[in-house]
Amino acid sequence: MINEVKSIFAREAEAVKNIPVDANFEAAVDLIYTHVHKKGGKLVVSGMGKAGQIAQNIATTFSSTGTPSVFLHPSDAQHGDLGILAANDVLLLTSNSGRTREIVELVLLTRRLYPQIPFILITGNPDGELVKAASALLLTGNPDEVCPLGLTPSTSTTVMTVIGDALVVSMMKKIGFTCDDYSKRHHGGYLGEKSRGLSTL
Repeated sequence: MINEVKSIFAREAEAVKNIPVDANFEAAVDLIYTHVHKKGGKLVVSGMGKAGQIAQNIATTFSSTGTPSVFLHPSDAQHGDLGILAANDVLLLTSNSGRTREIVELVLLTRRLYPQIPFILITGNPDGELVKAASALLLTGNPDEVCPLGLTPSTSTTVMTVIGDALVVSMMKKIGFTCDDYSKRHHGGYLGEKSRGLSTL
C-alpha cells in the first residue's frame, strides 16, 4: 500500500512537471489583466463535472487575491445565469476533452450575447472543438489518469489546479497584490489574522 501511494504521488508529480509552458500563459494573464484591471470587467470561470469543481476553486482564489471572478455553471447559464456576463468580461474555461458539450454550448451562447468576449481554455486535447476559438490555449499535457480504470478525473484535475495556481500567482505579481490587500478581502480565520499581522510589518 505504501509503495502504491508513493507511485501515485510520483505519477502526479511527473504530470505537473510535464505541463507545456509557452507564450500562451503570458497571453492569458494579459487578457485577464486587460479586461478585469483595465476595462473594469470580471473573470468568469466555467467547467463541467470535476473540471467544473476545479474552475470554482480557480474563481474563488482569483477573487481573494484581487482579481474579481465568478464561477458560472454551464448548465445554469442556459437557464438565465448567462446574464451575469458583461461586455468587458473574459472567460476561463476548463475542459479536459476540449469538446465538453455544455462548454461548447456556453461559448456559442456567449458569442451570441457578446461576440467580443475572449476566452482562455485549459484542456488536455489540442485538437478539441473548443481550441479553434480560444484566445489563449493552456494545455495540460494530457496525462494519463492515475485512476486504475483510466477514467476518473484525477491527474487531469491536478494539472488543471496547478495551471490555475500559476495564473493566480502571476496575476498577483502583475498587480502588486500585498498582504494589506489580502487582509481587506479575507477577514476571517487564520489567514485573515495572519495577513493583518503581516500587513502591519
